[in-house]
Amino acid sequence: MQKLQARLLRLRTLAFGLAASVLLVTSGCFIVAAGAAGAGTVAYIRGELDSTLNESYGRVIDAANGAVEKLELVKISEAKDAFTDILTARTAEDKKVVIKIEKQGDKLTKVEIRIGVFGDEPKSRAILEKINSQL
Repeated sequence: MQKLQARLLRLRTLAFGLAASVLLVTSGCFIVAAGAAGAGTVAYIRGELDSTLNESYGRVIDAANGAVEKLELVKISEAKDAFTDILTARTAEDKKVVIKIEKQGDKLTKVEIRIGVFGDEPKSRAILEKINSQL
């Protein structure tokens, strides 16, 4: 009887793991946490790269503008107030790049990067790396 219960428990655990895997694959989400100089967390979810930087809001805005310039993106617009900055640019392929910067604290700033409608993880990561190198 104990062998049967143990076997049923293993089957339930396997079924749960399989269901969780299928859910993760079909949900369209991919999350990666990583560390970088000045970075807290980095996640790529549903076409958008999110990062929390341990830097002031003003420095991150300056770094984002520097990154856009260094990567030779065409800056279209920038809307800014004391809490949020939304920088819009275009790639050579005419894909829209939106960099949203939000003040979270004196030395904590959230950065969201989306390229095009569906996102582009490698290019989003390259932009984030360039922002970090400008800090």
